[in-house]
Amino acid sequence: MCLGIPGQVVELVDPVNQIATVDVSGVRRDVNVGLLALEGQPVAPGEWVLIHVGFALARIDEAEAAVTLGLLQQLGEPFAQELAEFEGSRVR
Repeated sequence: MCLGIPGQVVELVDPVNQIATVDVSGVRRDVNVGLLALEGQPVAPGEWVLIHVGFALARIDEAEAAVTLGLLQQLGEPFAQELAEFEGSRVR
């Protein structure tokens, strides 16, 4: 299952290649934030983003992130599997 998952930006680790470390329910990994940079503002630590297949697709606010994460957690095993796949994948 592929889900759009909210994650909070921890740091921009590679500004040239637009790679940021994000935290999703305690799982950290690097994602490409280049699509959001096209909006004119680089992603900053503390911001929430919606992640799909290693790319941040949209900025979201903290309230939306909390609601979405709560709904995803209610899925149980499919969400746990998605987190495991997220943790095991790499962008760089």
